[in-house]
This record gives sequence, structure tokens and C-alpha cells, in this order.
Amino acid sequence: MKESIGILATKKLAHNQKQYLLNANFKVIDEDFIHIQPIAFEIKNTNDILIFTSQNAVLNVLTHKEEFIHKPVICVGEKTKNILLENGFSVVCFQPEAAELIGSIENEYMNNSFTFFCGTSRLNTIPNFLREKSIKHEIIEVYKTIETPLKINSKMDGILFFSPSGVTSFIKENEITDECCFCIGTTTAKAVEAYSKNIVIANQPTVENVIIQCIHYFKSTKND
Repeated sequence: MKESIGILATKKLAHNQKQYLLNANFKVIDEDFIHIQPIAFEIKNTNDILIFTSQNAVLNVLTHKEEFIHKPVICVGEKTKNILLENGFSVVCFQPEAAELIGSIENEYMNNSFTFFCGTSRLNTIPNFLREKSIKHEIIEVYKTIETPLKINSKMDGILFFSPSGVTSFIKENEITDECCFCIGTTTAKAVEAYSKNIVIANQPTVENVIIQCIHYFKSTKND
């Protein structure tokens, strides 16, 4: 292994997150390749159960939360769940991936209606399922994702990706050659697959686990 490994994170990391990589003697560049912009929305009525699949969706509805905080919530991601709980919502089910949340809906909530708060660039995994099963639902878009591409002039050994939009933004100004790509989940990995097969997927969909996988990968490379 080279004496100093270069890592690019395609979002700004929290101080402690970045420190994990620095403590492993990596050189680190972290830049925001996407920006979240709230959009105006109206809520007339909500259905039986609310759905959130991202922290951004939660953060962008908090000013309206008194209108529907009494409704039960199902969500994707532990951090999404934690933000909901911190703000007084009742989370009755959470799963790490959208496909697994669909399984929970099939097993427990098929007789309910749903209001899905999301961004304009969402994957349609859950809406497609609800439509196919003729389940009453409403989609309310509460933010949009703005790509902010940036040219990276330093050669990196690893790239950390946290969303399909981050991948698309990165590729607009850069290319993936022999770097190892560390992805927060399977949907992000699928976006990377068009450019590289050198992919490691986090076994938990968190920024911290992406970092852990990165450190373990290069440590094992060094030991080989």
C-alpha cells in the first residue's frame, strides 16, 4: 500500500467522521457535490400513515409538523427514525432499505392509506409498489436536489458516495478510473456500476459505516 492513501468524500463530513479517516493516516478531501433546496408545499389532509425515506424530507416538513404529528410514521434509515423521534413523531416501523419497508407494508399495513414526503429526485420503489397494489396514497415533494459538480485535481485512491445524485454530480466534472468506490447502499452502488465495478457497499446505510468499510479495505490491502 502507498504510504499515504487519498480519500474523497462527496459530501462534507462532520468533524468526528473526518477524524476517523485522518486517524487512519489518510489524506482527505470532502466536498458537497449536491445541495438540498426546500420547496414550498401544501398539506390539505394526510392519510393514515406517513412515509419518510430520507432525513432531508423530515427536516423540510418540521415547520408544518403540528398539522400531522399525531399520525404514525414508517421510514427508511435509522438516522431518519432518530430525527423523527427527536421531533415527537411516533415511528411504528423502520427499515434500512426501501425494499424492506415494502415488505413491512405487505405484512402489516396493506389496509392503510399513505402520505409519502420526499424529494423531487426520489426513487419510485415505494410509489410504484403502492400504485401496483392499488393502495391509496399521496406524494408530497418537499425538497429538490441541486447538483454542484466540482473538478477534483488530486488523484484519489478511494471515493465515498452517499447518493445516486452525488454520483451523477461527481461524474459531470470527473471520471472514475481505478479508485475503489465506497457506497452507502445498493441504489448508490447501482449508479456507480455504470462507471466502475470496483465497489464496496456499506453493510449499514450510514456515513460512519461507509468510512469504516473504507478504512478496513485499505488496511486489508496493506496486509496482503
